[in-house]
Amino acid sequence: MFKRTQYLNVNRKKTLLLGVLCFALPFATAQDNLPSAASTDPVLMGWMQGTPPSADKLVRHSDMSFYQFPRTRWTFSNFRQIMPTVSMWRGSAAVSPLPAALLSKEIDDVSFLPMGSDQSTTWRNMLDATYTDAILVLHRGEVVYEDYFGVTQAHTPHISFSVTKSYYGTLAAMLVEEGALDVQKSVGEYLPRLADSGFGTATVREVLDMTTAIDYSEDYSDPNAHVFAFAKAGGIFPRADDYDGPDGFYAYLETLEKRGAHGQAFSYRSVNTEVLGLLIAQVSGKNAVQLLEERIWSQLGAEQDAYMLVDALGTGWAAGGLNATLRDHARFGEMMRLGGMWQGKQVVPARVVDEIRHGGDPEKFAKAGYKTLSGFSYRNQWWVHHNANGAFSARGVHGQTIYIDPTAEMVIVRLASHPLAASRYYDDVSLPAYQVVADYLMTRESPD
Repeated sequence: MFKRTQYLNVNRKKTLLLGVLCFALPFATAQDNLPSAASTDPVLMGWMQGTPPSADKLVRHSDMSFYQFPRTRWTFSNFRQIMPTVSMWRGSAAVSPLPAALLSKEIDDVSFLPMGSDQSTTWRNMLDATYTDAILVLHRGEVVYEDYFGVTQAHTPHISFSVTKSYYGTLAAMLVEEGALDVQKSVGEYLPRLADSGFGTATVREVLDMTTAIDYSEDYSDPNAHVFAFAKAGGIFPRADDYDGPDGFYAYLETLEKRGAHGQAFSYRSVNTEVLGLLIAQVSGKNAVQLLEERIWSQLGAEQDAYMLVDALGTGWAAGGLNATLRDHARFGEMMRLGGMWQGKQVVPARVVDEIRHGGDPEKFAKAGYKTLSGFSYRNQWWVHHNANGAFSARGVHGQTIYIDPTAEMVIVRLASHPLAASRYYDDVSLPAYQVVADYLMTRESPD
């Protein structure tokens, strides 16, 4: 089981620091001291309740309280109240059905061993341990498990963080398939503003697969990491009154320099996806968010509009700005499981899905040193597991995922608000949990 000791309060002077560090630094070596999911339930804690809320229950962007745990358990389902956004219309088509054949009790009780542990736990305990806000399991297109926690409901768009990357990667791969985008050409050829930056000589393929060599750090436990300057440039984090840095995502990309040789190793850098968003806009002649709406989102029969966080110049946050409901993410995942086909229409070319499922170069990926992701690769902004079931996934910080298992004919979507950003803090329970549910679904109808 996952026992957690009493949360240690920090004094008010440390509050801003906790937010700026995405909570990773204070708890990096003390995960067992995290408060429980139950004790940080946003409804129980009363964030933004009342008309108006009392001062101690406010969640604001200007003071970074929106990104301080446990307020994040409210924020992640309410980003449009915090920051500028642009809507992604669901389209005029009828809502596509998601029939239900629930197996809630059976799946709750499925047990497994977390990575590196000799003590078993259950699916239900995993949900608590990962601060799950919403969870859904599809099997052969039917909803076999669905649950919501805190302020997140079926109609609530929740921040996806880097799950957004896989939507953009899929869209870019579609443009490659159509011949509009050439993976062998350099970024500088398409985007002259970036020709003198570190991205200038990187190929589109290297951007898609994150094998660029850029002097950029995404270590959430390092207060000096570039990721925080990137967030300020895009307005994701508030700026000080004397801020004189880049204004907008594009301007920030121009400041980045090359470090090493492109194409040699996988290195996870969110700025690659920002470049990808600009490439999509350049070759299509449309805003990338608009094209994502037209080519993918409005084709799914979604239940709700989605929305994208944008910088002050209206550029969508390609690396992590998509907010959507649990069920609508499931429709996207199921469409990808079905080879790009949805409701009788080929939304994404089958060859694009096949390329993603085939994966990238595991040797290049291994150089990144992910202990919980042994044998993985990365292709077109998707994580490819290379396990026996051929799983691939979209993943985002704080526990977001769309996990697709073609062999088990299963899609799992989880939206979460884990206090720690990096996946290494919850992969040890998440990945075995996904596999054991896949095993259960495959064997329950075929006991032999």
